[in-house]
Amino acid sequence: MQYCNKVARPACDVFINHRGIDTKRTIATLLYDYLGRRNLRPFLDNKNMKPGDKLFDNIDSAIMGCKIGVAVLSPRYCESYFCLHELALLMESKKKVIPIFCDIKPSQLCVVNNGLCPEKDIRRFKWALEEAKYTVGLPFDSTKGNWTEVITSTSDIIIKSLIEINKEERMQRLLGRLEWRHD
Repeated sequence: MQYCNKVARPACDVFINHRGIDTKRTIATLLYDYLGRRNLRPFLDNKNMKPGDKLFDNIDSAIMGCKIGVAVLSPRYCESYFCLHELALLMESKKKVIPIFCDIKPSQLCVVNNGLCPEKDIRRFKWALEEAKYTVGLPFDSTKGNWTEVITSTSDIIIKSLIEINKEERMQRLLGRLEWRHD
């Protein structure tokens, strides 16, 4: 079994970044459950953490250990320091991020400096949000959209991406072994 952090938790395949107030009881949990039934290892804060866990340590470790991030961007997403921190860490660590624009258009997303955040964090958050906005994502209108369709589509994209990532990792290991033999 692989481990993705110092607290000896199993590595995760997919980190689900979301704004709880908007999407925890809907798309985030549905996606988590669906991915789990497909034998993947998703990370969702309220499913993978327990009382006494250090919030930033566990979340940051899960992000660093994941292979793919799913950012469920929603109307109140940018109000959350945690959401923006997670997104920035996903982008900074060069993870593949699949945005789902849930009840919001990319152009409506913006970081607001309320004076409570250090300027350094505001710059990170703005950069990460711009990266997400200019990444091909899935639009979803929860009042008109088909929940099964968005969960299935997202899962299919995740699985195809994981297959590509795993092939690339195997190729890199093989090339590394070949280089080692020729030295």
